[in-house]
Amino acid sequence: MKIYKPTTQSRRHMTGINYREFLTTSTPVKSLVFGGKRSVGRNNYGRITVRHQGGGHKRLMRAVDFVYDKRDIPARIASVEYDPSRSGFIGLAAYADGEKRYVLLPHGVKVGSTFIVSDKAPVLPANRLPLKAIPVDTFVYNVALRPGGPALLARSAGNAAKVKAQEGNYTFVELPSTEVRKVINTAWASIGAVSNEENHLVVIGKAGRSRWLGVRPTVRGSAQNPPDHPYGGGEGRQGRGLRRAKTRWGKPSGKGQKTRTPKKYSNVFIVSRRKVGSKRGTALH
Repeated sequence: MKIYKPTTQSRRHMTGINYREFLTTSTPVKSLVFGGKRSVGRNNYGRITVRHQGGGHKRLMRAVDFVYDKRDIPARIASVEYDPSRSGFIGLAAYADGEKRYVLLPHGVKVGSTFIVSDKAPVLPANRLPLKAIPVDTFVYNVALRPGGPALLARSAGNAAKVKAQEGNYTFVELPSTEVRKVINTAWASIGAVSNEENHLVVIGKAGRSRWLGVRPTVRGSAQNPPDHPYGGGEGRQGRGLRRAKTRWGKPSGKGQKTRTPKKYSNVFIVSRRKVGSKRGTALH
């Protein structure tokens, strides 16, 4: 971690990632980046559907490969790079047939390391193979939910899922949220845990740094008026005045409450619900 000198009060506790230790280049491959307008929490009508998003530094999007459709062709990591759109590091994979793609890197993989996407690949970091070929108690990331589908689970910095059991046509996977989920065993996953595991230790330090990241201010519910929030109103400072926490729209929130949609389509695949509140752990522990 990088610790700054306390030249100001906001700087006193600020920390950051020492990127010079990990990154090998600061210039992305031109053919693998693209621009565009970000949604910043708006829908196709331009109306805010997710609050507190917008602004931030201008970004170039990296075309990161989450499908991994190049099978049985070895690749070498040519560089380790920063991606402003994600917390983990990405690497430039140079395939043996000459093609280059960006991939999400696991912890411990450096320039010169090799990987392969194959159903007969050895169980080594960055290699990708079907869930049915991965031994129990192995940490995986970039987990797909269907055969040939894109990687959807365990993609944030330091995160990993854990193969808990093999049963019939399904693999039981423990996610970073502690939820245990059934995934069809012909779906693919990569071996290891996502790089930049120190990311959760970063202390933002000041409001302006959040704005650089595209995070807009949040107003507390208890500071609002009664028409605007269930916690609003009252003379002076008030508590929420309710037994259970709720959102601005009256939906359950906070520790200890179930917030998942009761009739969600994927409920049938959940073996064990995630732990909430202080009991919650991570799959890496």
